[in-house]
Amino acid sequence: MEAGSRLRTYLASIGIMPNQVAKVTQSRHSNKRFFPLIAAAFLTFALITFLPSTLGSLAMAFAKTPHPKVILISLDGGARFLANKYLDTGVLSQDLGLGLLKNKGVVAQQNLTCTPSLTAACHISIATGSTTAKTDIPTNSFELVASPISNTISGFAAPIGGYSVTGPAPSPAPTAEPIWIGLRASGKKVVAATFPGADGADITVPGRTNLVQSADKRTVDYTVPFGAFAGVSAQGFSLTAADFSAAPKTIIQQLKAARKKSYSPVLQKTTALENFTVGGVNYTIQVAALDTSNDHIVNYDTLVFFDTNNGIAEGPFRLPSTGPAYVRAADKRSSPFYLEGSSNKAGTGFYVSNLAPDLSTVRIIRYGANSIPRNSAVISNVDDINNNVGFWSYQADYRITERLSPGLATFPDIELEESYEDQVRTFVDYQTRVALRAISQVPDADLALIYIEQPDGSEHQFLITDPRQATNPTDPTSINNGQDPKKIARYQKYVETAYKVANKAVERIIKAVGTDRNGRPKSNIIVTSDHGFATFHTSVDINSLLRSNGIDLNKVRAVTSGPAVNVYINLQGRELGGTVSRQEYVTLQKQIVDVLQAFVETNPNYTLGEDSVSVFDKVYPRPIPDDLNDPSFGIGTNDIIGQDAGDVLALLTEGYNFDGIQSPVVARLGDDPSSTPVLSVSNFYGAHGYDATIPNMSSIFFAAGPDIQPGTIDQVSNIDLVPTINRLLGVDSAPTVQGNAIDLSGTS
Repeated sequence: MEAGSRLRTYLASIGIMPNQVAKVTQSRHSNKRFFPLIAAAFLTFALITFLPSTLGSLAMAFAKTPHPKVILISLDGGARFLANKYLDTGVLSQDLGLGLLKNKGVVAQQNLTCTPSLTAACHISIATGSTTAKTDIPTNSFELVASPISNTISGFAAPIGGYSVTGPAPSPAPTAEPIWIGLRASGKKVVAATFPGADGADITVPGRTNLVQSADKRTVDYTVPFGAFAGVSAQGFSLTAADFSAAPKTIIQQLKAARKKSYSPVLQKTTALENFTVGGVNYTIQVAALDTSNDHIVNYDTLVFFDTNNGIAEGPFRLPSTGPAYVRAADKRSSPFYLEGSSNKAGTGFYVSNLAPDLSTVRIIRYGANSIPRNSAVISNVDDINNNVGFWSYQADYRITERLSPGLATFPDIELEESYEDQVRTFVDYQTRVALRAISQVPDADLALIYIEQPDGSEHQFLITDPRQATNPTDPTSINNGQDPKKIARYQKYVETAYKVANKAVERIIKAVGTDRNGRPKSNIIVTSDHGFATFHTSVDINSLLRSNGIDLNKVRAVTSGPAVNVYINLQGRELGGTVSRQEYVTLQKQIVDVLQAFVETNPNYTLGEDSVSVFDKVYPRPIPDDLNDPSFGIGTNDIIGQDAGDVLALLTEGYNFDGIQSPVVARLGDDPSSTPVLSVSNFYGAHGYDATIPNMSSIFFAAGPDIQPGTIDQVSNIDLVPTINRLLGVDSAPTVQGNAIDLSGTS
């Protein structure tokens, strides 16, 4: 029916005749009783007639807005037991982030991660659907057996699926394959925002020049590598008023041009704050003090940091440039500082932990310098991030809280902790913006892989729940009743903050893709983690243990990653420069296994009422063929041992960790302090890398979206993610995939 006829019919149905409409509209003095009625009638008719089609058009347009079909987000260290606890107690909202995914989709009661449960190893298992023995990424740090025994490689920069030891050369038949290879071969699009393994890097053997995996195997449609250390670590500075004098006239003029006002005389450090070189450029950093409060009192509250070569530039600044760093101490928030001209496009940041109004106490932390690796295969993506999001931001730095960086010895604990919290918030925000930028650049991507570093870092530093943990790392009596309850409570809040910040990242990504009228994300969003988390109370010195049991450290090398260790034997014909014969290898391997299996804890302060506790939970020797002349000797594999795992791979019992040894070593309460101990007090608190079946190692799994029905699943595995994603995208999995597709139909 034509719109005019429909209108006349509608008006008649509510008792308004056409002649009444004409009279009202023709006279300025018409009957006021009819005008509101007719106006309301017209409005109602318009809503009934046109709004449904208008909304429908808008809905159709919005529905056509491209967004990834599947988004996989990994929250590093997202422990199932902690995430559930925070959701149950209201620390995390039931309506946002993980809470929304839980209520609108599927949640797993247990997510079995990889063994050892370490970040690099388990992320590569997530990306391939294969176990660590097949990915050939056994730990975070290990040796490629084709390299000299003195060289190690990062699990984040190692060949995925192995390589040919002969040569060495790329493997003709990799034992694991990243999901993006099959997807892209099927015409699908993939983006990766700092996800391990997708970095666009050529992989070579350490100590040699042989290429063993080319960049094309590690590159997707939009690839952002994880950032790297740019050569300058964090530094603390403690100053007093005696370090400052009147600022030069040029600096005052530059501040005026930059529209920065000080109500007290601008003061500047008499000498340079520091000098360093990054990316081939020398920087001389200077600091000036401003009083920005117009209260007629000398009240310095802001510091400005600048490179003397550039002075205090006026701006505006175009990313990655930031200009000078202005830091107001009361805000407890750092300011980024791009290192102009650095070839690696690096940047740092400044944090003021204490600023007395009269400058009697000034404490400053300059964060470490970082940059995004400028791998040639993905340089355009790297530049896009630098120019639109900014230089690689400063990550949460344990060297600060543990006072391993210089200049921090006299800083109070709380100030170092607050700076760490600043880094947690800043870096997760940066990673989230990188992820959103990556998604926006390929809006019709089939798969987006996103990595968020927290809550892992905060759990390492602050997870205290065991009475055997020394709340003062320098005081072995600060265990059990000697623990500091205020510090424990403070640390608990820091862990909660890490989960809140990570959850906010998930929520921002959900909002970016939108939700339907039922509140479900318009992309299939899967949130998982590489591992759970546990506390530890004791550090283990593996070299001291081996040496004290008569094992020649010239013939073996132990490479540790958290509570996991690969012990390599310097085998002739395998390692470059190997010295140990095959016959001696057999004897030496057995000796190592026997030492590790026999090592027990007997200190009653740590055995929880038991007479003894085995310090090593699992000890796995590399399989040896019966025939010493077998070509597979020294590179034999099984379900646990991959090609480049140690000749002995061992995992500590929960509560023990190879990391955290202090210098000087702090002997534990009840141990004999007369000799260099194997066991000692650690300087941080949380660990992962234990056997995957330990309940605390269970990781999170939440999923919701248009192809996912609400429900609960008893157990999934991280190697199940690849076949699940492939099924959602209608692509067959590679024959190397060992996992099984997860049922997302909502069964419970």
